[in-house]
Amino acid sequence: MMEKVEKIKAISFRQKNATECPVCKSQFFREELFSGSGRLIAGNITNELRRLYEKNNKFGVIYPLAYQITVCDRCLYAAYPKDFSTLLPNEIDVLDNLADNRRSAMQKFFGSINFSHDRDLRLGAASYMLAIDCYSQRNRKIAPTFKNAMSAIRAAWLFDDLSKEEENENSPYGKISMYFYKKAYIFYNTVLEYLTTGAEPSEAAGHMGPDVDKNWGYEGILYLAALLTVKVFADDPDKEKRIAAYEASKKNLSRVFGTGKSSKSKPSDMIERTRELYNQMTASLAEWAAGE
Repeated sequence: MMEKVEKIKAISFRQKNATECPVCKSQFFREELFSGSGRLIAGNITNELRRLYEKNNKFGVIYPLAYQITVCDRCLYAAYPKDFSTLLPNEIDVLDNLADNRRSAMQKFFGSINFSHDRDLRLGAASYMLAIDCYSQRNRKIAPTFKNAMSAIRAAWLFDDLSKEEENENSPYGKISMYFYKKAYIFYNTVLEYLTTGAEPSEAAGHMGPDVDKNWGYEGILYLAALLTVKVFADDPDKEKRIAAYEASKKNLSRVFGTGKSSKSKPSDMIERTRELYNQMTASLAEWAAGE
């Protein structure tokens, strides 16, 4: 009697209509997550505003973030779906010329990797790495710095997931994760500057995340910029640089809970998270001052 083979539950599907890459003109079928059927079991939101998902007994571990970036499997051009086909002629030329660089980077960090395969954690992390590289060549009208800020923190999360998955203290993914946290710090603080100067149109940013299910908006950007300051500078040996970074972030944080009242744009959860972070930074500054 033949043993019954259990059918693997599908978590994604391919779009019926092909997507054409504006850079190399090849066609591919974008992969999308199925919705419904209890595939995603939402868990808590971390202090980094990341939504966690519980393991599903039927479908296994699902990483929604891995499916957000559209990647051409031939030239590795990558972008969020709404920006994928909006390249200007000069951007097409630049991104075409840099295709070999993108392939070399993928080979260096991942070895053999193929974006025609179904997305997994490795492909998800790689997709954000490619997106940051490609958005760095895009025009300011599409708010590339906003997209890179969100992509960098998502890359940091997924590379950290890869590090934990390997359960190897010598895994390079932990160091790569920290690299992207530092990139996210730079991008988010640049975004705050651009929100003041208008160097990039904030309305073009669209969903500001940082995760896919909730848009924390401007207050979320202020909070994440400060949180990343702690992540990057808490152990910095340069005391003056550390103090200056903390003081600047505290001023930004005070904009969130200055009135002490919650509203639609300032939910009570965000105010509480911000207040806790503000107090943490104040305590650190006091400790450093006492140690002089």
